[in-house]
Order: sequence, then structure tokens, then C-alpha cells
Amino acid sequence: MASYFKLTKETCPKTQEEIYYMSKVPYSSIFGSLMYAMVCTRPDITHAVGVVSMYMNSPGKEHWMAIKWLLRYLRGTTTRALCFGGSGTILQGYVDSDMVGDKDSRRSTIGYILTMGGTTVSWIYKIQKVVSLSSIEAEYVVATEASKEMIWLQRFMEELGN
Repeated sequence: MASYFKLTKETCPKTQEEIYYMSKVPYSSIFGSLMYAMVCTRPDITHAVGVVSMYMNSPGKEHWMAIKWLLRYLRGTTTRALCFGGSGTILQGYVDSDMVGDKDSRRSTIGYILTMGGTTVSWIYKIQKVVSLSSIEAEYVVATEASKEMIWLQRFMEELGN
């Protein structure tokens, strides 16, 4: 998501004119299409889709601009794809958190990507369930979440005989 988008509840429509304008916008329909793309083939848009999903009940013009930016991003990256293949079954993980990433609830956003043989096999982006008191605590929370998923994947691979 572009850094200049600062989406909050404050940017939701307040006047009747703004509400009328947004009632004509196919926000939820396009959001559903973005969600489908994210789940099936585009983990790179997980963060952006997660951010715009928080305002589904009352999207404003700023939220609509973020959706259009995301569509332009997808159009510009149509030659990109997940490539399954590669050698080895080494499981690697990458984690990150954003201290107080959600301006409305004051909670941190977390995300991780797990790869096997260079291919993404699991990813997540979400708002933490707990309020972190420091950035290091937010990092520990996401590392714990990713570790649990990695242990599950390792055990699953062992059951398959790899």
C-alpha cells in the first residue's frame, strides 16, 4: 500500500453528499475480486486488502482511491506470478510487525510469509489480538505466530514422508 494512504474511520463519509457518492461506487464488488486474487495467487497484496477491508461498512472517497491504486498496481504487475518448483524442501520464514499500525484500535499489524523451496506456501496479515506495549513485544508476537505455523508445516511434511 502506498505510504501516503492514511486510512482511518475519520475518512469515512459524514455528509449526505459523500454517502450518496459512495453508494454509487462498486466498492464491495471490487473488494471481493481483490480478495479472490489475494487468496489464490497474489500474496503481495495481502496487506493492502487487509487495510481496505476494515472500512467495508462505510467506505469513503479516500478508501475508494486506495482500491483504485491497488487495481492499478495489479495491472502493472500482470507479468508477476507465483512459481512453484525449485529444489529442496527447506522451510524459511519472514516476519514483520508495525507498531500501532491500526490507527483506530491502536493495535499493531503483523505479517509473516513462509516459503518452501523458494515458493510461498503460507502467509498472513492481521491486526494483533493484544495491545503491544513496545515494538519488540509486537515482533515477539508475530514471531510466535509464525513459529506455530512453521511447526505445523514441518509436521505435515513429515507425515507426507518428506
